[in-house]
Amino acid sequence: MGPTKFSKIPNRINLQIFEYNGSALVAMVGKNCFAIASDRRLGVQLQTVATDFQKIYKIHDKLLIGLAGLATDAQTLYQRLAFRHKLYHLREEMDMKPETFASLVSAILYEKRFGPYFCQPVIAGLGDDDKPFICTMDSIGAKELAKDFVVAGTASESLYGACESMFKPDMEPEELFERISQALLSSVDRDCLSGWGGHVYLVTPTEVTERILKGRMD
Repeated sequence: MGPTKFSKIPNRINLQIFEYNGSALVAMVGKNCFAIASDRRLGVQLQTVATDFQKIYKIHDKLLIGLAGLATDAQTLYQRLAFRHKLYHLREEMDMKPETFASLVSAILYEKRFGPYFCQPVIAGLGDDDKPFICTMDSIGAKELAKDFVVAGTASESLYGACESMFKPDMEPEELFERISQALLSSVDRDCLSGWGGHVYLVTPTEVTERILKGRMD
């Protein structure tokens, strides 16, 4: 196998690409519901460029994906995923199940393993019998499944600690919203590359609720 376009770049520089724009993503499950939340900052390292940047995208009413990492790659990857889901919907005349979509994301990322999208996806959806499904994966598509919560982005270390403290099984939607919001806001305060409020989607079998959180603006 010949050299790739990244073969001469030190590993540390590759890691810095994931930290270039800054991000915080978390998905958490409740009783027949789930919530997914992100911060709203778009930065160029320590310089803030925008404070209303979208990092969570709706695939359909019961399936969302959050993309942490390099913002340009995230937008490109979402466009490819939305296109593939539309093709699936036209052919099968049904929405894609979360497990199927996770496999699609993994396959698309692995296709580009020698020149990857610098993204870490967080996938959350309601599957059969409205059972919540969440997972994350690395930039080449290695899946990590969970039954409680998953995190991604530059604030992931503090998110792990906050979610471990906040999570409890079988939460009702409003309690789930409160806990994921507190976990997100407390975590981004400890990460200088993410912050400027939060964006939360709360999904139940009957509705999708979108809310904006106000946080520290510094």
